[in-house]
Amino acid sequence: MGARSLRVTLGLTIVGLLSVAGIANAGTVADTRVTIHTQNGDFWGAVFSSRPLRCARDRKIVLFKQLGAEQSPSTDDRVASDLASLNGDRYEWNTGNTGMFGRFYARAGKTPDCRADSSETVRSTRPV
Repeated sequence: MGARSLRVTLGLTIVGLLSVAGIANAGTVADTRVTIHTQNGDFWGAVFSSRPLRCARDRKIVLFKQLGAEQSPSTDDRVASDLASLNGDRYEWNTGNTGMFGRFYARAGKTPDCRADSSETVRSTRPV
């Protein structure tokens, strides 16, 4: 094989490997992290991801009222939702004042590009 043929073959091999690496990277699912805060029936938080434009921007966050000892999105009550929007340098969500009290958590569902996540459970109490 001549030097020119070897360079062409090597070049095509490198292009092929880069294409496969790009496809493999495109198929990975990004982590998502959801936070929650509460005060007097207001709920708000943030959404974080290594791919914020795909996994945080306009991400639907659902607020659940936890009915049992453990979080169970399939049986807990869905009480509010919001789309995360850019505020400063992070994507935030806010349900406003729901007037609800008890134990709650926020959840971002799974998408083709992003993993699902649930926040910790927080307790909203009536002001005294």
